[in-house]
Amino acid sequence: MTEEEKRSKLRDLVDAAKATLYGMAGHDMTRFALKTRGSMEHLFILITMGDLLGIPILPPYYSLRLLPYVVPQISTWKRRMLRERDLTDALA
Repeated sequence: MTEEEKRSKLRDLVDAAKATLYGMAGHDMTRFALKTRGSMEHLFILITMGDLLGIPILPPYYSLRLLPYVVPQISTWKRRMLRERDLTDALA
């Protein structure tokens, strides 16, 4: 094995270690960002379409204007909002 091959293997090993550490750190940040995005989306739908659950927050005019953009998410939003929760759900 030549000196250049040794350096190349060492460089590949260092690059693999960097990618692994970045993946380990980035995975947690990505999950947190997706969880935050989901919470914000559900909060937005609650504010705009809360009258579907009996919580009128915004006047219906604005809710009707936003309805075409929200329709695909209403079923999952209703299921999430009306789901029974306990203490262990807060830990996840």
